[in-house]
Amino acid sequence: MQVPLQNTRQAFDLIIFDCDGVLVDSEVISCRAHAETLTHHGYPITAEQVLTRFLGVSDREARLAIECEMGRKLPDDFEAQMKQAALQRYASELSAIPFVGDAIAATGLPRCVASSGTPEKISHGLTCAGLYDLLAPHIFSATQVQRGKPAPDLFLFAAEQMKARPQRCLVIEDSVPGVTGGRAAGMTVLGFHGGSHCQAGHAGLLSAAGATAVFDDMRQLPGLIERIGAQA
Repeated sequence: MQVPLQNTRQAFDLIIFDCDGVLVDSEVISCRAHAETLTHHGYPITAEQVLTRFLGVSDREARLAIECEMGRKLPDDFEAQMKQAALQRYASELSAIPFVGDAIAATGLPRCVASSGTPEKISHGLTCAGLYDLLAPHIFSATQVQRGKPAPDLFLFAAEQMKARPQRCLVIEDSVPGVTGGRAAGMTVLGFHGGSHCQAGHAGLLSAAGATAVFDDMRQLPGLIERIGAQA
């Protein structure tokens, strides 16, 4: 068990965690379900293509982009179908990102979740991974704001709900849209590239998007926060 940090409160009042790919190793599962559902509705696409195009993008905005390309609407219940396909896999395939629970506890800071997923998907994923009680009830979804990532809306909403100033918030993200959104909100962002979906070069993409530092092992998180806090 790691010892809680002593000095991070001087730099940060809140840590905002993305969910998929940061807390739960779900991106590969979600992309597979997304690809299967789109292909079923006449838009052939692979899980790898979904990952490349839509990592970190809200389901709503991904749908709008695809409908524009198709020139027609997807079924009204498309998101429900996609969510059901993913949730069916969660119980048997989903796991927490290694060491993330201990890392969260070691920070000793207030925390919340800000994810592009729906509230039901976020809660179910965290529950399956055994993390829900560690983070509830401070769980926020892109469905609660007008614009999803890479817009800053969700991060600013989360900070407002948690009564924290944006400049005193630290965001943990695994996607370029997430890093972009966190930076646009005026927050410090750390890029995590330890999920099973992260390919060679992903760390560089996160750095280029504005991440202050990147890491691939959650055991590194408390030390990174302490170092960044000391430099602030």
